[in-house]
Amino acid sequence: MARITASVYTSHVPAIGAAIDGGKTGEPYWQPVFKGYEFSRKWMRDNRPDVIFLVYNDHATAFSLDMIPTFAIGTAATFNPADEGWGPRPVPQVIGHPELAAHIAQSVIQQDFDLTIVNRMDVDHGLTVPLSLMCGQPQAWPCPVIPFAVNVVQYPVPSGRRCLNLGKAIRRAIASYDDDLKVQIWGTGGMSHQLQGPRAGLINREFDNAFLDRMIADPEGQAAVPHIEYVREAGSEGIELVMWLIARGAMSDCSRGATGDLAGGLPPKVVHRFYHVPASNTAVGHLILEEAKS
Repeated sequence: MARITASVYTSHVPAIGAAIDGGKTGEPYWQPVFKGYEFSRKWMRDNRPDVIFLVYNDHATAFSLDMIPTFAIGTAATFNPADEGWGPRPVPQVIGHPELAAHIAQSVIQQDFDLTIVNRMDVDHGLTVPLSLMCGQPQAWPCPVIPFAVNVVQYPVPSGRRCLNLGKAIRRAIASYDDDLKVQIWGTGGMSHQLQGPRAGLINREFDNAFLDRMIADPEGQAAVPHIEYVREAGSEGIELVMWLIARGAMSDCSRGATGDLAGGLPPKVVHRFYHVPASNTAVGHLILEEAKS
């Protein structure tokens, strides 16, 4: 059966993509950011998955204020890089995995999560920047990717608890797929930042690092944090961090039995942790967690 082997968490700052595309990664400002991903790129080469399930938020490219799905799964065979106003990024086309995506949609909807099924959409920096950070600049991405878009732009947005529980449902869906696939689940977005108003440029190192601590050791506690705390402590765009909880909920120590009883596995292994300020007008956070070997 298919199985989740690891979860990856990273910011998806658009200026990072511009730095990569413009050949600026070696400049003094950007060098510390990309140095924090050197281990990650080697780890990715050594731990190549068969499929990546990538949780991100769309930035008004595939969706707009006319139509705002809370959770949307991409079931297409291919996804083109989006034109966000200055042309598409010069990165490879994203190859999907329609069979696994359709299976996950069927399973998760039957577990009472309402998903929007998307058979055609372009993918913006929220998805392509994490791929670039982890994979470099290849001619083709190393494996198929299933895009999973979450609304964290227009309120109301999903709670941390719902995101964590959705991750648990996604894990059950993947585990029920017949093919022997190694799947990584990625949570992207954040960390603390605000793009407008009197607090524009806000960065809260203490909150960010406490969030990383709880993502590792207390995801259930983090899932209980209300939206207002993210906004107050991490800025208006800090709410993107709830998407990390989807990936965290898919790890075995968060799983539950069919009747809701605790049936979790061992805590995941922390293989990499990185935090840096600043990158454009925000902080960059990054974790790699591997499934514990029993």
